Amino acid sequence: MRFGFVGSFGTVAQQLEMAREAEEHGWDGFFTWDGISIAPADTWDPWVLLGAAAGVTERIRLGALVFALARRRPWKVAREALTVDHLSGGRLVLPVGLGVLDDAGFSRVSGEALGARERAERLDDALAILELAWTGEPFSYAGRHHTVEDVLIAPRPVQTPRIPVWPVAGVGSERSMGRAARWDGAVLQRIGGDEPLEAREVEDAVAWLRERRTAAGLDGVEGFEVVLEGVLPEDPAAARDHVAARASAGVTWWIEARWDPARATPEALLARIRQGPPDA
Repeated sequence: MRFGFVGSFGTVAQQLEMAREAEEHGWDGFFTWDGISIAPADTWDPWVLLGAAAGVTERIRLGALVFALARRRPWKVAREALTVDHLSGGRLVLPVGLGVLDDAGFSRVSGEALGARERAERLDDALAILELAWTGEPFSYAGRHHTVEDVLIAPRPVQTPRIPVWPVAGVGSERSMGRAARWDGAVLQRIGGDEPLEAREVEDAVAWLRERRTAAGLDGVEGFEVVLEGVLPEDPAAARDHVAARASAGVTWWIEARWDPARATPEALLARIRQGPPDA
């Protein structure tokens, strides 16, 4: 299993320090998050921050939990992601989702899609456009919400066949699970609740993904990332047991994500990073 860490709070300088320290202390990935206005947290543009993180790291994967593609222009995302991919030497991953309505830059401004169905449709359009854009060849696309006519996004990404895409998959939602099954990974989440997924629930979800991918000729879950985010127990032995149970269920990435601003101060986040992941 690989381990990532989310720099949930802190200044830009503190975020970059977290990225450097994560690499030094054995983590496999550093992640930021994608928001416009989620008060009272200080918020940074993920693409700019990841570009800077690429310059102060050499090994770890970089990404955001999660990129809200439903409110972004996909051709611009294609260019932004391509740039960070090259800056990092091919270390970018793209966890993607619908976006959350508690972001005022999404729900309290004009022109954004608020209904879940339309956001899902826009996400599917965006993913189709990204796949075509990253071929490095001129492409056209006619979707439900986006149209592209003879556009070239060059050069190709460093990574082949594309930058890895990890859609959010609500366990029990055939639409979001099916979307994730078509790509490179799944960020598994519980629908309608914050309780962490139990190992048996994860095992059932992985079995479903394996069956869907095999039916589509996509080789089951070989090379497919199964991602969980959450907070590990403080006790090292309990943390190892927690991780081992989920690894046995098929999880390939655990991403430590602490969202309580009262407890996840920049100093506390750095202290946890310096402890390293459970197997370090």
